[in-house]
Formats: sequence, structure tokens, C-alpha cells
Amino acid sequence: METKKENKQYKAAIYIRLSKDDGDKPESNSVTNQRDLIRSYLKSKPEIEVCSERVDDGYSGVSFERPAIKELLADIKAGIIDCVVVKDLSRFGRNYIETGRYIEQVFPFLGVRFIAINDGVDSGTIKSQSDGIVIPFKNLINDAYSRDISMKVRSQIKVRHTRGEYIGAFPVYGYIRSKEDKHKLEIDEFAAMTVRDIFKWKTEGYSNQRIAQHLNAAGILSPLEYKRMLGWAFSTSFKLKPMAKWSAQSVGRILENEIYTGTMVQGKESAPNYKVKKKFKKPRSEWAIVENTHEPIITKEDFFLVSRILSADTRTAPMQQELYPFSGILKCSECHKSMIRRPVNSNGKTYIYYTCRTNKEDKEKCKNSNRISEHQLLAGVKEVMKLHIGVISKSDDMINYIETLPMEHMQVKKHRQRIQKKREEYEYYQNLSMGLYEDYKKEILNRENYLTIKSVYENFIAEISDAIDVLERDISEILQKKDMTNQWIEDYRKNQNITNLNRSILLSLVREIVVYDKNHIQMHFNYFDETIKLKDNNDNGQTK
Repeated sequence: METKKENKQYKAAIYIRLSKDDGDKPESNSVTNQRDLIRSYLKSKPEIEVCSERVDDGYSGVSFERPAIKELLADIKAGIIDCVVVKDLSRFGRNYIETGRYIEQVFPFLGVRFIAINDGVDSGTIKSQSDGIVIPFKNLINDAYSRDISMKVRSQIKVRHTRGEYIGAFPVYGYIRSKEDKHKLEIDEFAAMTVRDIFKWKTEGYSNQRIAQHLNAAGILSPLEYKRMLGWAFSTSFKLKPMAKWSAQSVGRILENEIYTGTMVQGKESAPNYKVKKKFKKPRSEWAIVENTHEPIITKEDFFLVSRILSADTRTAPMQQELYPFSGILKCSECHKSMIRRPVNSNGKTYIYYTCRTNKEDKEKCKNSNRISEHQLLAGVKEVMKLHIGVISKSDDMINYIETLPMEHMQVKKHRQRIQKKREEYEYYQNLSMGLYEDYKKEILNRENYLTIKSVYENFIAEISDAIDVLERDISEILQKKDMTNQWIEDYRKNQNITNLNRSILLSLVREIVVYDKNHIQMHFNYFDETIKLKDNNDNGQTK
């Protein structure tokens, strides 16, 4: 027979938890049913006064890092409550070690009465000898249930990874979900334009920071803000906080994401087990990689070219935001390590030399102490590239290819699309701003809120207006000046010298430059096999 502690009044907190793992019995575990069951039970407990109700909706019971459970424990420590009531032990937690620690150690030490109704647990009554066995056993069963669910979920995710199905919460920037199959990706043409520009600017030698600044100046929404605009990332209508801008890090994430080549890459991170939520990076050999699962935005060649740039020496010039032309592609002939740029001051003048990094640090590892001046290097590289371009430019196939190039620059078309989008944003915020006054007149908003929100809208409108001006100036510059990419293709056709050797041209054509000494270099070109084949076909009078 149970006996209650006499004259003891309890201030209780009802704790309710509903998890996505409760898919087999959602009705019985619903928040409403748990609340009704607990309150009905407490009608027979006049010594218990309900002071608060804490609800964790959508949280797993494996971890105690839950908002409501933290609030409940804080109330206990503050002395606000001294009784916790739950539907059953599994609602309190499914980690049998942690659950047992609270029930057997923490709560008794703090003088807290714990009640799990369906399991017949009430620490305010005299315990039977079997309680010490039954409660840990039930906690163990609840823990095993979570482990089983976790294994099933992991197995299902692995199967979907193998099929090349996209299972992320939101599509990666540049893509949207297919309407026919939510696990398939389709290109979002507007965002894809920005992705292509980012890769293009990177091959032209721009740093990630400069790319980010250019995107912000043009008013291109960052991936986070773009998702918000599409209604993906939040459910409220508007939040009074600064708009997220492009950064070097956000640009870098795009440049490093192989998914833009049409290859599905998932499973880069994983938690050790169902009890540990912190994720750890996995080696590439353990990633789920499936090729040709969706339409690519970037060619594999462009992606791996950028990957090579990112893995190379990417230090920028002092006070500049572009990389040195030879960064990462200049190699020592002996140790094959990157050579470094060294300015030398002499008689009031500055001379630039390239030397072997390894030899500079340890002469035993590399005995190549030769250095080459930047002036000699530029002259030598231009001469070799002149010969290379001369061979390619004589090909009829190359001439035919160039003649098929569109006359109107694609950049102009993209900029005009962006201007149209910015004008739509401008009109949207103008309408919101005008609607504020009506809300103020109807006393939906007080004067302080009206002025605060109005100021935010006005800032957005000003930023959008500035972005439109930048885009229109860019169009004018593009129409007045030939694109550099077309310019060096014209150099191919006309068999002219390259007068301005920039990083874009260098990386597009050259894989690496090996320095033997100040008078000898060796250049390895990209697409060497293709150019030889092109030349042979032309010499034989064949057409590809």
C-alpha cells in the first residue's frame, strides 16, 4: 500500500515531449493527449499544484539538450518547482544513463518528486524492492528503441545517397527541387548565373573577398537572403535585422562544391552515434558520390581548374585584391615545390625575383638556389605562348569555332535580367513602405515601430537603387570594351603577340611552369592532347 508524505505540498511542472521518432503512435503521444492525461491524473493529487508546463515539440529524447528541459531544470535549481510529472519515462528521456542519473541521483538530492504516470513511478511514495530493477530496465528499453530508430534512419539515408537522391533540408544555391521528384535537383537559372560568374571571376584571378564585394555592390542577394526571398528559410513575414551579405567564406563554399558539375556529393559529415549530435568531417573515400544525377551549372574542366587555383598559393598582392599572375603554377625543377615571389630593393628601385621555397628554408632538401627575375619570366612565357598560339590559330577548326561566337555579350543579358529582378524588389519594398503608413493610421503600429520599420525599408530601397546603378554602369563598360576572353581568342585567330599577360589567360592555357634556371623554363599547357589532335586533323585536311 502506498503512503504519501504527510503535510507536504508540491509545486509541479508538467513536462511534455513529442518527437519525430514517434511515427508509429503519433496520436497517443500528441501534446494534447499527454497534457489531458497528466492533468486528469493530478486531479486525484490535491497536494500537487501545477505551476508551469514545459513542452519540447519535435525533439529527440536521446539528448537532454532540449529547450524546455533546460528551462525545467533551471526552475528546479531556482527552487521554483519541486515536482516533475510526465506521461511515461520515455517522454522524459530515452538515454537510459542520463535518465537514470536524474531519477536516481539528481532529483532525490534536490528533493524533487518525480512522477511517470503510465510506468507507475512516483518517488513521493514508498518504493517497493522491485523499483530499483524495473525503472533502469524500462530506461534501457527506451534507449534501445532510440538506437533502433537511429539505425533505420541511417540505413535509409545511405540507400538514398547511393541512388544519388538529394536529401538536404534546402536545395544548394543555384538549384531548386524538381516538382516531379523532391529528391531531384533542377537549375534555378537566375541563381545559376551568379554561380557561373563566381567561377569565371575566380579564373580571372579575383580573390574571394573581391568577388564578394562585387556581388554586394551589384545588389545580388546572398544565398541566405535569396532563400528567404523564395520563402524557404523562415515563416514570418519580415524580421528587423540586417540583410546577410556575400562574404569570402560564402564565395568559397560555392567554389568548392562539386555538386555544380552535375555530381551529387553528400555524406561529408556524420555523428559517431545516435547519442552524439556533434558532426565530424569524413574522409572523401567515405563520401556518397554519384555522377550525372542532375544538370550541371559548371563544366568539370572549369571546376577542376578552380580547384587547382584554390589549392595553389593564393596570396594576394599587398594593397590589391587580385592574385599574382604566377601564384601557384611556378614550380622548382628539382623539388617540384612552389616558387615564391621576392621583392629586392637596389639603388632606390624594386626588382622582383622568384626563388625556390624549399631551398630558402632547407638547402639540404633542395639544392636549386637559382632565381629568375619577373621581367625575364614574363618575357619567356610570352614568347612560348606566342609559339603555342601561333600553332593553334592556324587551325581551320579554331577559326570556324570563333566565327560561331555570338556577337552580343552574354554578360549584358545577365545584367539586364538582374536589373529587372532588382526593380521588382524595389517595387516590393516601396509598396511595403507605403502600406506602413496605413497601418500606423489604423493604430496597428505605434509611432516608434512605424519609424523603425520605415527606416529599415528605406535602407533596403536605397541599397537596391545603388545596385541598379552599378549594374547599369557595368553594362555600359561591357558594351564599350571587348571582353578579355574574346580578346585572347581573337589573338589566336590573328596570330598576334599577347601584349597583356594576365592571370585569366595564363590559367586558361597553362597547367604549370617549371623553372630550371634564369635562362631555362618549361611550360606545360592545358588540353595539350586536344591541341595536338586539332593540329593533326588540320594538317591532314580533316574536319572534326
